[in-house]
Amino acid sequence: MASHTEGRFPWKHLIGFVFSIVLTLIALWVGLYSGFSTKMIITFIVILAILQAVIQLFMFMHVTESENGKVQTGTMLYAAFIAVAVVAGTIWVMSFGMDYMDHDKDMKNMDHNMEMKHEQDNGN
Repeated sequence: MASHTEGRFPWKHLIGFVFSIVLTLIALWVGLYSGFSTKMIITFIVILAILQAVIQLFMFMHVTESENGKVQTGTMLYAAFIAVAVVAGTIWVMSFGMDYMDHDKDMKNMDHNMEMKHEQDNGN
């Protein structure tokens, strides 16, 4: 299959690279210089990230190069599931995990309990 493309310039790769650079620069501009609200900036960046992922999948990762020429649907669904699970798990741990690891609060409670015990011991 590679024999018919050996002598040609990789235009598909160049176009994908240029699109990726342009999307990255747009995301940089939106994040640093646009003046949009934080919610709008995050929305734009997520949309641009999804576009860039799709471009890279088709331009560089050869998603359409299967035996029958179709997109490898099962592989793509599995990869999307893994990506969503990793991102959702990371957000969950970063959002709620600190409730169980708040050492400062535990230390303050321990200090308070020791002070109360000390007061009770001295009061008797």
